[in-house]
Amino acid sequence: AVLYGLVRASLLFVVVALFFGLSMPDANFPAALAILLIASVSFFGIGMMTAVLPLISPEKGMQIGFIAHGLLLVVSGIYYPVEVLPGWMQALSAISPATYALDGIRDAILEGDGLTEMGDELWPLVVIGAVCIPLGLAVFGAGERYAKRHGKLKRSG
Repeated sequence: AVLYGLVRASLLFVVVALFFGLSMPDANFPAALAILLIASVSFFGIGMMTAVLPLISPEKGMQIGFIAHGLLLVVSGIYYPVEVLPGWMQALSAISPATYALDGIRDAILEGDGLTEMGDELWPLVVIGAVCIPLGLAVFGAGERYAKRHGKLKRSG
């Protein structure tokens, strides 16, 4: 799934760049790819946490997961710069791996920055990843035990 996502994102990037005639003479694609791979660790942990939602609530869990992912996108500076968001959203942005991934990838592609210039983006991604993986495993394990105890895993039809 990760390889599929990487290939799909790369193809979309190439198609959009060609369609709009974008020129990126200073782009550092290896650094952008490295940031994406480092950020993926954090996203795996977050994915494990949201994957428990359909176990806990089979009827509404998937929709709640979409809400969580939407919130992650909103606070990460995809739609607006983080600086224009309200204070509480800026606080959420500081713990979102997407914020640092976007900043790092933008710096690599637009400015040509290498990994040595991206300390402000790299260390938070590593820390968030180191926290999210064990936290994701713990949350998923607790959710799975809850679902088993309460018979949420039974399916009919």
